[in-house]
Amino acid sequence: MKRVARFGMAWAAALMGCAHAATLQAAANYPTRPIRLLVGFAPGGTNDIVARLLAPRMSEQLGQQTVVDNRPGASTMLATELASRSAPDGYTLLMNSGSHTANPSLAKPVYDSVRDFAFITLIAESQSVLLHPANFPAQSVKDLIAYSKQRPGELRYSSPGVGSTLHLSAELFQYMTGVKWSHIPYKGGGPALVALLSGEVSLHFANIPVAIPHVRDGRLRAMALSGAKRTSLLPAVPPLAESGLPGFEVTSWFGIAAPAKTPSAITGKLHATILRSLNTPDMRARLADQGADPIGNSPEQYTAFIQNEIAKWAKVIKAAGIRAE
Repeated sequence: MKRVARFGMAWAAALMGCAHAATLQAAANYPTRPIRLLVGFAPGGTNDIVARLLAPRMSEQLGQQTVVDNRPGASTMLATELASRSAPDGYTLLMNSGSHTANPSLAKPVYDSVRDFAFITLIAESQSVLLHPANFPAQSVKDLIAYSKQRPGELRYSSPGVGSTLHLSAELFQYMTGVKWSHIPYKGGGPALVALLSGEVSLHFANIPVAIPHVRDGRLRAMALSGAKRTSLLPAVPPLAESGLPGFEVTSWFGIAAPAKTPSAITGKLHATILRSLNTPDMRARLADQGADPIGNSPEQYTAFIQNEIAKWAKVIKAAGIRAE
């Protein structure tokens, strides 16, 4: 019996060795067919644009086409769930964003937002700007806080939808200052900005590139930035962190993840490929057009970033009592 047991253990070890060798061989040859890049938004948005900027540069380096596959719906959870259930072979990737770290507190997705993914790198991030009409009574952050506290719940702000980064920016502002505004969600950033221009609302966090024309023509005024530093796109506008809210930092970000258990040889190859793409002048210029700064951090740094963002938004979402639509 002992001899049979030893034989069985040896046979199992041999099978495991063969499987490991096959995995290494597959990783060494990767990729041998097209790669699918899932995007949880409809075509035309910033996430989709960044994915389509990256995809052809990956294709050129890897020798196989990277195909952008838009799967919008359920605040990106449709695409994210599909990625989590895909084979961990490097042929299905996910473009993830701020929704990835807000959804665990908003909607309780069926996947685990950390354990079910191998995070490869944060591609880029962009900040937003807090806008108000030019004739709005409060012209500074200090004045806005005082004005809001005198009128709890009266000031209305628009967003592209519940749980969006622009919505959560406003919620973090309220969380840190103790003011109370009324949220008016719209179906997309365009309608939310139109609501501000038409006077339906008084405040709106907007992506900088779409805000600039209205700031330059004087219809809207930029009060403060959501990120930690100033930007050359709006050089005179300070960050909220410099305007009485130290520690305030919210960015729209774009990263690449693979299903958990994807071999490190494959994720390492993808990481190197993406970093080479980000380091080209053309890619940096195209990202700048979207108001985005390239990042290209390590898998470990990206994973820590995801964990920190989940923890941050859990506090804000709970305190605000936000529920998914």
